[in-house]
Amino acid sequence: MRPVLLAALAGVVLTGCMRKDPPPRPPEAEAGTPSTGATSTAGATLLISADTQGYLGPCGCSENMRGGIARAAFQVQEARKGALPVHYVDGGNSLFGETTLKPGQVPQEELKAKALANAMRMMGLTVRATGPLDDTRGAGFREGLGLPEVAPGTVKLVPAGPRKVGIVAADTTEQLVAASARARKEGADFVLALVDQTLEEAQKVAETPGLPADLLVATRSEAGLGGEQNRLVRATVPVVAPQSRGRSLVRVDLGYAAQPGRFVFQKGQGDTDREVAALEQRTALLDKEINLPGIDAQLKALKQAKRDELVARKQALLSAPPVTTHDVDGFSVRFVPLESGLPSLPEAQSLVAKYDAEVGKLNLAWAKEHGQDCPAPAPGKAAFVGNEPCRACHEEAFPTWEKSKHHHAWETLEEVGKQFHLNCVGCHVTGWEQPGGVCRLDKVAGREDVGCESCHGPGSLHADEPSADNIVAAPGESLCVTCHNPENSPHFDFATYLPRILGPGHGKPVDASSKGKPADVPKPVKP
Repeated sequence: MRPVLLAALAGVVLTGCMRKDPPPRPPEAEAGTPSTGATSTAGATLLISADTQGYLGPCGCSENMRGGIARAAFQVQEARKGALPVHYVDGGNSLFGETTLKPGQVPQEELKAKALANAMRMMGLTVRATGPLDDTRGAGFREGLGLPEVAPGTVKLVPAGPRKVGIVAADTTEQLVAASARARKEGADFVLALVDQTLEEAQKVAETPGLPADLLVATRSEAGLGGEQNRLVRATVPVVAPQSRGRSLVRVDLGYAAQPGRFVFQKGQGDTDREVAALEQRTALLDKEINLPGIDAQLKALKQAKRDELVARKQALLSAPPVTTHDVDGFSVRFVPLESGLPSLPEAQSLVAKYDAEVGKLNLAWAKEHGQDCPAPAPGKAAFVGNEPCRACHEEAFPTWEKSKHHHAWETLEEVGKQFHLNCVGCHVTGWEQPGGVCRLDKVAGREDVGCESCHGPGSLHADEPSADNIVAAPGESLCVTCHNPENSPHFDFATYLPRILGPGHGKPVDASSKGKPADVPKPVKP
């Protein structure tokens, strides 16, 4: 992936937590209830999440990763300190990351979905739509979470000061048109539509003649890099899609005129939008520099301080009251990226910490009781043997490996208590869930870290009969990005990272005149 694109991306990976009994709702955060002290009639605020895909917080694989339910909860709490009514809405596709789970994933993913539900309840969720990623464990499991829902094709009206907001859910154009019309008929002044479609699909729906909705939220990202950016399409009916995996919120500010009327999309935020975009570009460049392998610690601290300053400036712009004319009922749309420098709500963060502590024990216990070893490799195919057989012939390569972060991959999980998290372990051990590898959390011993075979392939055949034909001698970028992907390693650049794992006895030494790049493509490691 090109560095320019990577610099624009931000990633998040899952963590979470759960309580036996849902935490009590704060009185001011009851679903459908405006915030305490909401005496002003000038407008209302809607904060919207969608396409969270079962993510509760960033994994920490890279510096300054966006996201986290605790950061989202803080933003909702801060909005409620104002005088205007505030509603928190979830668009769906939030509880799970896959529609089908392996048996070993079920305990962890159910625990995490319950944690998400508890966090949403803590945030005073007004209502949420549902999508395929909410029904991974069936409608019964989802309904058992007890969250307020609006079914596809139906409407929920909520008070917003002197106006009413109609929240509709839809899977199809027909459902959207009918439900939006019903919301108008039932007295909705502003109609927010949660559409279980990609941005591109919802954009086409937004051009439906006479569509009685005011704003569409696309709650499902397309495959590939879909969901990696916040996107707003100024169609006949505006369409928004927040960054997926819980990395951003959508903020909709409603402004009321003296006389009710059809809401008008306010387009007078151009200067603010441009300033925010410029700050995001500068932040993305700093993120890339901060994540450079081997960066000097003092320089890194200086760049981090500058980044924190830019994030604070951007947050101030995003939190400022929007410019409204008050001549007509109007609304503005802004994205609230959940940057790493933003505060977290302590109560929500405690849910995440409790999940982290419980899920590892749960997964390890399941592995001991139900785990099965990986299948043997097919006849004639190699199995994983660990690093020690490699050391017998390649002792000179080990000092380079031992100085790399690959050698400490398992240790980084242990430091944060995630060595038994199924969402993390696969990139921190060798041969995870591969034939002849390791498929059980209780049998990881000897396969910890990113070892020789992670890059060069299973080594049993090579160990028995050393040959350049039965080992991957110079692995390419396509292998590295299976773990160094935009989600976990958004700033990865093959040419920049490769020299950090090369050295005497392990590929070509770094040529000082090449400014950190290898002198040439490394040749096969001789047995």
